Amino acid sequence: MLSPLFIDTFLLDYHLGHVILLGFAVSLLAAVPLKSQKVIASIFAGFGTIFLVAPYTTMPQTYVLAGIPMILIGALLWTMAGR
Repeated sequence: MLSPLFIDTFLLDYHLGHVILLGFAVSLLAAVPLKSQKVIASIFAGFGTIFLVAPYTTMPQTYVLAGIPMILIGALLWTMAGR
């Protein structure tokens, strides 16, 4: 069984930006088999919004600013997707 001290020292290296980025990557991998450009676009826009509204004190500013292009990419993908 893992000790709480080991788990704590492992998790101290990560912050909220890493967790959101991991969720983004897992969501994209889960959406690839669907082959729907609108689903991928909504994932980009949704996680971009999450990055923008996340508390900026819990992660570096680059993660917060990464939300702006993600929202734009999501909007462009949604527009380029057909029906």
